[in-house]
Amino acid sequence: MKTTTTTTTAVRRPWAGYVAAGAALAYAAPHFWWGAGVGATFPGDFASAPHGTWEAAVGYWGMSAVAVAGAVVALGLVMPWGRRLPRRTLCALSLTASAGMTLWGSTYFAMQYLLAAGRVVSAPAFAAKDAHPQVAWGLFWYGLFVLWGLMLGLAAWTRLRADADRPAS
Repeated sequence: MKTTTTTTTAVRRPWAGYVAAGAALAYAAPHFWWGAGVGATFPGDFASAPHGTWEAAVGYWGMSAVAVAGAVVALGLVMPWGRRLPRRTLCALSLTASAGMTLWGSTYFAMQYLLAAGRVVSAPAFAAKDAHPQVAWGLFWYGLFVLWGLMLGLAAWTRLRADADRPAS
C-alpha cells in the first residue's frame, strides 16, 4: 500500500522538474541574446558591460550553455529517460546546485533589503551601477535563481523518495 501512495505522489510532482527546467531556460535565453549584442533585460548598463572578450564569452555563452545543461538535468529527474541515469549522482548534483542557487538568490534579496533599510551602503565603485534603472531586472533574475533552486531541490527529493520506496523487481 505504501508503494502506491509514494508512486502516486511521485507522479503528481513532476511539475517541480518542469518548473526548474523552465527557470533554467528562462535564464539561458537572455544570456544568448546578450552574447549576440542585444541588451534587453540586462541588469545594469549594457553599454559598459564587456563585449568581445573571454569574460563576455564565459558570462554570456558559457552560462547559457550551463543553464541549458541544468534544464536537461531537471528534466532527467522527472522524465522516463532519466531513470537510465545514475540516480544518486543525478540527485546529489541537483541537491548541491539547488542549495547553491537558492542561497545565491536569497543573498541578493537580503543585500537589497539591507541597502533599502540603510544598514549597508554601496561601495563607491558600485554606487553608479546600483543606482542604474536597469538594476531592477536583478530582482527578476535573482528571483529566478531562488525559484530554480527550490524546484530543482524538490524534484531531486521527490525522485529520491520515489526510488527509495519502489519495490525491488
